[in-house]
This record gives sequence, structure tokens and C-alpha cells, in this order.
Amino acid sequence: MPMEPLPDLSTLSLADIARLAAEKRLPPVESWNPDHCGDSEMRIARDGTWYHQGSPIGRETMVRLFSTILRREPDGSHILVTPVEKLDIAVDDAPFVAVELKTEGEGRERTLVFRLNSGDIVTAGPEHELTVRETPDGPHPYLHVRGGLEALVGRSVYYEMMNIALDEDGDRIGLWSDGAFFPLDGGA
Repeated sequence: MPMEPLPDLSTLSLADIARLAAEKRLPPVESWNPDHCGDSEMRIARDGTWYHQGSPIGRETMVRLFSTILRREPDGSHILVTPVEKLDIAVDDAPFVAVELKTEGEGRERTLVFRLNSGDIVTAGPEHELTVRETPDGPHPYLHVRGGLEALVGRSVYYEMMNIALDEDGDRIGLWSDGAFFPLDGGA
């Protein structure tokens, strides 16, 4: 069964985006607990590229499919899980990358919607927090996706968010989305 093409966020209203996100049904990976079966020989690079046995997976539909059975374990490791098998997968940073941003409203009324490299659409808010963490190579913004899985916010998207935040001229450099405020300056 072919996967639906990804919609163009720039042509959709937030109501349309919310409907699309609600319609997406993910497998219940949190309820699947088969015995560990081994290593998938797969890796997700920091830039969001998926590899199998060292070669990039070129089929976007395969990556989108695998992303639906990805789960983060309590120890922080990542696995691909089905009802009958559980396979380790290496993740260099975050398993997803936020590659596109749509924003509507201003100030406290703003809503930020992100498209991930997997095609997932996530609205930042109380259930999908934006955080900025200091790393040895500078601050890195992340978006909570689901079940402990995160998306690294891509550099161009981060710059777009920072420009919006700086234009708002608030007491703190940050943005509101879906009723929650997210500092972007790395402070508490």
C-alpha cells in the first residue's frame, strides 16, 4: 500500500494541520514487549539520515515506515519494535529532525507547527515541549515528539524561530505556542 504524499504546510491552515495530525494513527509500540532479537544494523545520523549496514536508506517511504515503529527505552536506547521482535538501532543525536516550520498568531496566541524529516507533524505545546540544551558545539534546540523521542530542530528552522522571537521584543528570548512559553536563549 503506497504512502500518502506529504502535504505542503504553507498551503494549510492550522485547523487543517491539526486534523492531519489527529488522523495519523501510529502502531501501539509502547504496548509491544517481545523478547530482544538483536541488532537492526541500522543507524540514524545526526542529520536525520537513516543507514542500514553503513549505506543510506534512499527510499523515503521505508524511512517513514521504520519511524512509526521506533521506540525509546527507559535506559535511553532506541529500538525498532513489532509485536514479535525488538531490534537495537543506533541514534547519533535525536531520531528526527524538524525541517519545516509554520507559525500563526503573535505572542501568547502563537502556534508553532513543525514538519519532521519523517513526515510527522508536531505542534509545540505542553505535550510537545521545545528545549534548548548546551552542548560542546553550542546550543541545540529539540522538540519532544512522542514517548521520549525527540527531533533536533534544524538550523534553518531554529534561525527562523529566533528571528520571530527577536522581532517580538519580549522580556525573554523565546516563543509561545499552544499556550506554553519556550525560552530559546538556553536559560532556565
